[in-house]
Amino acid sequence: EGQLVESGGGSVQTGGSLRLSCTASGFTFDEHAIGWFRQAPGKEREGVSCIADFDGSTRYADSVKGRFTISSDNSKKTVYLEMNSLKPEDTAVYYCAASAGPVRGDCSLYEYEFYVYEIWGQGSQVTVSS
Repeated sequence: EGQLVESGGGSVQTGGSLRLSCTASGFTFDEHAIGWFRQAPGKEREGVSCIADFDGSTRYADSVKGRFTISSDNSKKTVYLEMNSLKPEDTAVYYCAASAGPVRGDCSLYEYEFYVYEIWGQGSQVTVSS
């Protein structure tokens, strides 16, 4: 049914910037919550940012607050994650994910909290070197 396709990953030195894109198809994009998650080797997957346009809700993990910015372009059915001042600790595979259905209220950085994230992108490798 619905799907998400990611692009924009790559390698950068400490302090550099990257922008990830997540383009949706097959569902009502502007009514779903979209989250960005990342998983580093040997670590649990963690939520880093999310957006729910219905209520204008955005959230950020403390570790990325002030450095990352999430935004959406409904005409392009795309969510972006702008990553600035990147650190080696940001190295991970980044995934975008969409809620199972429309969301009214705050978005969540957890996969099973207010609602379930069930549509997932393929993952994008982000590598930050010292």
